[in-house]
Amino acid sequence: MSQRTKPPETYAEKLARLTELREAAMHSVPQGEDKQHERGKMTARERVEKLLDPGSFQELDTFVRHRTVDFEMHKNRPWGDAVVTGHGTVDGRRVCVFSQDFTVFGGSLGEVMSEKMCKVMDLAAKIGCPIIGINDSGGARIQEGVVSLGGYGNVFTRNVKCSGVIPQISLIMGPCAGGAVYSPALTDFVFMVKESSHMFITGPDVIKTVTGEEVDFEELGGAMSHNSKSGVAHLAAEDEEACLEDTRYLISYLPQNNLETPPRVLPSDDPMRMDEELDSVVPENAQKPYDMRDAIRLTVDDGEFFEIHEHYARNIVCGFARLDGYAVGVVGSQPAHMAGVLDIDASDKAARFVRTCDAFNIPLLTFVDVPGFLPGTEQEWGGIIRHGAKLLYAFAEATVPKITVITRKAYGGAYDVMASKHLLADVNFAWPTSEIAVMGPDGAVNIIYRRDLAKSPTPDERRQKLVSDYKTHFANPYAAAERGYIDDVIVPHQTRPKLITALHTLLTKREPGPKRKHGNIPL
Repeated sequence: MSQRTKPPETYAEKLARLTELREAAMHSVPQGEDKQHERGKMTARERVEKLLDPGSFQELDTFVRHRTVDFEMHKNRPWGDAVVTGHGTVDGRRVCVFSQDFTVFGGSLGEVMSEKMCKVMDLAAKIGCPIIGINDSGGARIQEGVVSLGGYGNVFTRNVKCSGVIPQISLIMGPCAGGAVYSPALTDFVFMVKESSHMFITGPDVIKTVTGEEVDFEELGGAMSHNSKSGVAHLAAEDEEACLEDTRYLISYLPQNNLETPPRVLPSDDPMRMDEELDSVVPENAQKPYDMRDAIRLTVDDGEFFEIHEHYARNIVCGFARLDGYAVGVVGSQPAHMAGVLDIDASDKAARFVRTCDAFNIPLLTFVDVPGFLPGTEQEWGGIIRHGAKLLYAFAEATVPKITVITRKAYGGAYDVMASKHLLADVNFAWPTSEIAVMGPDGAVNIIYRRDLAKSPTPDERRQKLVSDYKTHFANPYAAAERGYIDDVIVPHQTRPKLITALHTLLTKREPGPKRKHGNIPL
């Protein structure tokens, strides 16, 4: 008697199977989801849903599964593997996203997971939209050996090819170790969450074995360590929800790709507003510190300044703001920390920010109060010449509109480096409190009148008079203005309307570069 064949599935049965499989894919490891919540962390899908506009997420590769058979891996093949990928919108603008799922194999990266990530990165590059990577992974999937390492290499290649073409944003929301850290390091912005996210090449146990140092996860690679010490991360959020909200806010300042300009926001702040508080920002005493962020906030739309790298190299500030609704990247000396002097870390921080803005057509606004480069053997042997040259290179290379305001000191080579007219800045303003010179009055007098002072019967009185004369003749903006190095000396409260008028004038700026493969920035 012949065995009866099973009748084909009905349409209703096929739909039921699809629903069942999709549900399995969305909750592949239910107990893992509970553990994530116990740690105070969202699941991979919850993060995506919170990041994107409600209902906009379109998932890709839901039913992809790994192909590994070694170590009995074939017995555990969850749908979607250890990453959720797809696209959606942020404030109506398209973005692509991948979110690593720690509940599946600890979020470890294998061949199929890499393929999913590369596929969505390729899609972002093709359609010209930002790619946001949410990282929560134990690293390479050991069961897959060198294949997993190859997978990382494929991701790195996409990071490099997309660099300067589409914005790349990395959110660290869990562990990120070994080779996995290099993908975020290649992206434009790295956000971390305090207490719950960590990045390191080698963990505490390996460090103790090799070097004898004892360090815990948080001190080694926590959010504040990388925000304040290494400079690897750009922002430290209090929790995951704040991190996702900061990401949405950041995107509002960025274009979709390098062929577009950032979206303009309808301004609510009067472009002709003149805030007289600006007239008292710079203290009467030239040695007294002040917070440059006060000058920035009093100038930009609604006082909104989204600072980047806030805790790193605090002698310079970088961030995004708007002028008459247009996004601008702001770089400012910070007299409130180390007198605003330029050092190795400040040069690196600002150079990276300037190049990011230039890559994505974001005009640059620079506030200057810089007494020079930081002296000392530590800086010289650490390569301040090379690092300072990075900032010089970045400003000179940038072709976006460049507007500079000198508020007080602009001394020596640091004057040149901070977006001077000589580095092709388009419009340079100075406040009447500005001092543009080779060096400060005291140092200049000590050098120029060294013999005179040595012979003087009253050297202190003589020095005081010479310093006073030097200040009168050189510690002002007018010698530079005579040469055309300063386009105008303005009353501080006029800064906002002056900047907005200059920006409107420069919006059509075109500056084609020379034919070359690329320059050789002093890395």
